Amino acid sequence: MRIHLTSVFVDDQDDALRFYTDVLGFVKKHDVPMGEDRWLTVVSAEDPEGAELLLEPSGHPAVEPYRSALAKDGIPAAAFAVDDVPAEFARLTALGVRFTQEPLAMGPVTTAVLDDTCGNLIQLVHGA
Repeated sequence: MRIHLTSVFVDDQDDALRFYTDVLGFVKKHDVPMGEDRWLTVVSAEDPEGAELLLEPSGHPAVEPYRSALAKDGIPAAAFAVDDVPAEFARLTALGVRFTQEPLAMGPVTTAVLDDTCGNLIQLVHGA
């Protein structure tokens, strides 16, 4: 068994697509119209056949209380592996990305947490 698809809720799919591709470096995989919204996924440029991230519209009434509670408690909605958290922190900070947690070494793991501008906190991680 392996992960095929996971999702993050986003307020605006076009804004989310720009952030996840132009800033984070993901690549658009699927963009299928579905009424007012789209089935919109991105993948890692390093693994285009790997797991997809669905940029899912946040219209369901349960989404806002859920995301607000996670953000209030500083809990990331997703975690992305990177080769070097401090380097990604520097690159993304230079692009104007706001971090809620700067790089933090915790034993063999280093993490940082960013605001994806779409309503989510995202953790970057490298190490064991």
